[in-house]
Amino acid sequence: MKGGVIFLSLSLNFLFICGHSVPFKELYIDQYVDHYNLVSFGERTFKERYLVQDKWWKPGVGPIFFYTGNEGPIDTFWDNTGLVFDIAPEFNALIVFAEHRFYGKSLPFGNQSFSHPYIGLLSIEQALGDYAVLLTTLRQELNATSCPVIAFGGSYGGMLSAYIRFKYPNLVAGSIAASAPINLLSADSKRDFFWEDVTKDFNQVTPKCVDRIRRGFIEMDTLSMKPGGLKQLSTTFGLCKPMTSKNDFHHFLGWIRNAFTYLAMMDYPYPTSFMGNLPGYPVKVACGMILNNTNALQGLYQASAIFYNGTARSCFDIWSDFIECADPTGCGLGLDSMAWDFQACTEIHLPAGSNNLTDMFPVLPFTEEIRGQYCLNKWGVAPRDLWSQAQFWAKNIKSASNVVFSNGDLDPWHRGGVTTPPNPSVGVITIKGGAHHLDLRGKNKDDPTSVTAARSQEKAYIRKWISQYRASQ
Repeated sequence: MKGGVIFLSLSLNFLFICGHSVPFKELYIDQYVDHYNLVSFGERTFKERYLVQDKWWKPGVGPIFFYTGNEGPIDTFWDNTGLVFDIAPEFNALIVFAEHRFYGKSLPFGNQSFSHPYIGLLSIEQALGDYAVLLTTLRQELNATSCPVIAFGGSYGGMLSAYIRFKYPNLVAGSIAASAPINLLSADSKRDFFWEDVTKDFNQVTPKCVDRIRRGFIEMDTLSMKPGGLKQLSTTFGLCKPMTSKNDFHHFLGWIRNAFTYLAMMDYPYPTSFMGNLPGYPVKVACGMILNNTNALQGLYQASAIFYNGTARSCFDIWSDFIECADPTGCGLGLDSMAWDFQACTEIHLPAGSNNLTDMFPVLPFTEEIRGQYCLNKWGVAPRDLWSQAQFWAKNIKSASNVVFSNGDLDPWHRGGVTTPPNPSVGVITIKGGAHHLDLRGKNKDDPTSVTAARSQEKAYIRKWISQYRASQ
């Protein structure tokens, strides 16, 4: 149907993703490339991908569980957000996962999407517009205009889950925003917590682990300044190409720090393959390797190799494994890294660099000035932090309602999130022993009791929101 706004694709392809028992229908919807300027690109559209599962849905009655896709292909999040599949049967819910524009297969201008002026159409506002149009169209097409929508999202997707409730309460009855660091969009927000909290995660295993990591970085720095030192480090860490310059060494340090970042973020109690093939409790595993090795450098190498899947590789290419960008915590790889880099240069102000005072990492600064110059050189843009603060509320969420913010105390992002309820209509859940949006993952026999309790609380909120919505109809 092309009702002057949008066309709903009718291609229904059942696909199974790796290791997941829940299949999906892959569909596409025509979205305007620019929802807000009807002159710049006229009626030009692009195909946004979304995934659907209706096996548990009671048509026209059951709620719509809507995942607000974040910075990557949407099937990745489908495969790692088991909570919605676990609870959909008892709610008779329709499941919809929407892919974020400029990620995965949803590229508005194909291979040209990341060039000027097209990249300027990548924004939170445009993505929320896509989701609003998709929801409106689906509800009409499926005769589900009376079905409440519950949004789900983790990390940046959790931020979007909160924002879609803030901006479109007419469409979304409530949101589960897991590990959503929305406070970072406050222009005056502190940004020195991230590396400190990664360090705390390793310190919780044993302070000796942090001491050994610090010593390893000191030894690397000393060795790097000696004749032949960079070549020796390259051999110790199994690099495919020897380092030859200070720039190489700087990137190498970022490569190692990136590994520790993801070990902390993905510190789940069981093996996962979300952002790497990691064992259960990877921080503990890494500390074991570091402390069981008398050579501090060899310990750092083995710990880094956990994330970079060292057992399956003959050498490491630090330039293809890790891309430096406007997000010191990592932008990912491939085209997705370009998209996230641009967003980190425009609306999303991310943590600062490491300082070796409050954290165990080398001094790798990333100040507002460095960010501003980088963004100007790379994209020709200047960050708009005051605009983000005004547009997306930042810390000023006293008027918010029907949102649950959940954070795990092991997650290095948790201090960027909402940890105190601003009013009785907003829920806050702290998950002891929980890493990055652990509550959104499917139930597992090794789950801590804290995450089981958190999911029960979230289900209670969802029931309440659905009841409120139906009572208001």
